[in-house]
Amino acid sequence: MIVTLTPNPSLDLALDVETLARGEVNRAEAAHVHAGGKGINVSRVLARHGIPTVAVLPAGGPDGTRLVALLADQGVPAHAVPVAGNTRTNVTLVERGGATTKINPPGPALSAAEVDALLAAVESELAAGPCLIVLAGSVPGGAGDEFFVRVAAAAARHGVPVALDTSGAPLARAVHAGGLDLVKPNDDELAELVGRELATVGDAVAAAHEVIAAGNTTVLLSLGAHGALLVTADDVCWAGGPALVPVSTVGAGDTTLAGFVGAQGRPADRLRTAVAWGRAAVLRPGSAVPGPADIDVRTVEVIDRPDPHLALKEL
Repeated sequence: MIVTLTPNPSLDLALDVETLARGEVNRAEAAHVHAGGKGINVSRVLARHGIPTVAVLPAGGPDGTRLVALLADQGVPAHAVPVAGNTRTNVTLVERGGATTKINPPGPALSAAEVDALLAAVESELAAGPCLIVLAGSVPGGAGDEFFVRVAAAAARHGVPVALDTSGAPLARAVHAGGLDLVKPNDDELAELVGRELATVGDAVAAAHEVIAAGNTTVLLSLGAHGALLVTADDVCWAGGPALVPVSTVGAGDTTLAGFVGAQGRPADRLRTAVAWGRAAVLRPGSAVPGPADIDVRTVEVIDRPDPHLALKEL
């Protein structure tokens, strides 16, 4: 069982347009509504592949009710904590060539009592002995930048490994607190964390080693169209494939994370699976998740210890 925690979930509304014209009336060719939020996306993908999961989240108002119903429709058990504020709706405009414009509102702030209730829900799931908890997405107002540090400490008390996918101050606080089994930033998030540009493979690996030196185990660095790097204290490998024309990039990184935590075998094999899942995700509309029939690991190449002088954009 893999537990996911999404403290700031959303409904994801994706609108397909031919070309986005700023300041003009744009007519959508199609609309897609999915349960959203990074951890929720991970649970949706895992459930689609038959991997047991439960999604912990706050839910409020009509949109929160709809979010939980959408999860149920997809076979994702939800441990929903009622909150007073209405769950947010994220809007994504997807152009036919693959360009994606996202508009994410902040979401409702949580009261101290609601934060405590959310932490209690997590504790109850941790007590059941899952093999992993995935902490993902932004932190809502009222929860504080230390929120994921508190959850990771609870997971440590229960002996449950932690994977983290967030950004900004919550990422920095959790990384510096240490104890994370897996950290999954993208290149921009990792660059912000270490305070410098990451131009080459060597730059990225050095930054990942700083994360590991803080007391964490593994870094899965998402590079978008350029694949992904997996970095441990002793090893580095890269995985990627031929260029794709994306239908939508929404949730692709979350699908990559789901592929890695849901896979078995050697780290390089798990990385191959992760990238194959992420590549399949960009060929789906909105934040629709790929199923087993959509995955082709044969298109993914894995390179052990890639040249540190290579530019990330050349991978």
